Amino acid sequence: MSAASRPAAVIVLAAGEGTRMKSRTSKVLHELCGRSMLGHVLAAARELEPERLVVVVGHRREQVVAHLAEHAPDAEAAVQERQGGTGHAVRMALEQTGALDGTVVVTNGDHPLLRGETLRALVRAHEDEGNAVTVLTTEMPDATGYGRMIRAADGSAEAIVEHKDATGEQRAINEINVGMYAFDGALLADALKRVTTDNAGGEEYLTDVVAILRGDGHRAGAHLAADWVETQGVNDRVQLSQARRQLNDRILEAHMRAGVTVIDPASTWIDVHVTAEPDAEIHPGTQLHGRTHLGEGARVGPGCTLTDTTVGAGASVTNAVCAGAEIGPEASVGPYAYLRPGTRLAPGAKIGTYVETKNADIGEGTKVPHLTYVGDAEIGAGSNIGASSVFVNYDGVEKHRSVIGSHVKVGSDNMIVAPVTIGDGAYTAAGSVIIQDVPPGAMAVARGRQRNVEGWVERKRPGTPAAEAARRARAGEESAT
Repeated sequence: MSAASRPAAVIVLAAGEGTRMKSRTSKVLHELCGRSMLGHVLAAARELEPERLVVVVGHRREQVVAHLAEHAPDAEAAVQERQGGTGHAVRMALEQTGALDGTVVVTNGDHPLLRGETLRALVRAHEDEGNAVTVLTTEMPDATGYGRMIRAADGSAEAIVEHKDATGEQRAINEINVGMYAFDGALLADALKRVTTDNAGGEEYLTDVVAILRGDGHRAGAHLAADWVETQGVNDRVQLSQARRQLNDRILEAHMRAGVTVIDPASTWIDVHVTAEPDAEIHPGTQLHGRTHLGEGARVGPGCTLTDTTVGAGASVTNAVCAGAEIGPEASVGPYAYLRPGTRLAPGAKIGTYVETKNADIGEGTKVPHLTYVGDAEIGAGSNIGASSVFVNYDGVEKHRSVIGSHVKVGSDNMIVAPVTIGDGAYTAAGSVIIQDVPPGAMAVARGRQRNVEGWVERKRPGTPAAEAARRARAGEESAT
């Protein structure tokens, strides 16, 4: 079988109202696995490298046009002002494109599981057989409600019969019309001019083009898609969730076959743009979004949500939320850490329990073990930030940055009030509020002197358990002396 040629155009029908979604969002813009439904269809269509990529828009078209401008600028929108049927929608697209010489593929914007290889096979069969039109079909386990594909003795497409109009013998056929086609562009344009609205819906149906072309003596073919699941459209939230599960399973399988360990696929969700190198491990309850990347041997999870985050080779992330972060090789994050955008961990750095970072550079081997906020900061190599410390970066109007040198020991419960610099090798005492620069190698102590008021509890809180405990302790000390 020869290779498929480059189609003159792929036309994606995305003008429907989608009332069963019960949403203010256009049906085709509902997302699954990091892309809109329409985005998945366009990705499959691009694999054909068509000369033109046309999306027919109608209901909530302002949303769809804006989406195309942001995510698919290579696609052009053709407006269907009224819902006049699939044939009318394609006619609106051709009025915009003008004459198309070559193969024209028509598909639907609500089929997110469609593979590019399936469309390529459709085009290849269409051209190899010299068809005027080729209908994409599949065999359904239960074809109830679908239009049946009736084939002639030579295997060509003889007719498409709707379920309600089918005889008992025809209803026994499981091969159905998927609603996607490959056409000869010139013949399609001519046939669309002859499609009528003489039907119950008063609309122009694309299926009528098949009968018109056959009536003109042209060959109509049918190409059978092997996987019926990928040909299914999404009409409501239930079907959307089913498609999301199926697409996620497909993505996970591809990663596992490429050498990535996924401990529990049922609780792991990965977007289409996520990448991972061999021997990366993904543990249960993990979600990887956007353009997240896992390096070789990286371990993520359980209980992680990573968005647009890079995890270096051999690094580990446990029970953490990370967005827009760079985690270096052999670094560790978590449990229960929050890395916000602009966080960069050098190799071997550690972010521990209940630590939040933002716009922070953490040096090689540096540790921020627990209960700390590091925002707008640069920390050198080999430093340690004590528990319950806060980088005070906001003065109520502007953000300021702090610079901590290498091999610095910041004591527990410190407030680092930006902008401030702590030099290499310096120490700060526990409980300090650092508002001035600390020279290299110095010890900074910034806290009030402790004062003990003897007997305060017994005088001010008489009769309490604390007062009674203090009385007994004092009596014990006195008897000991």
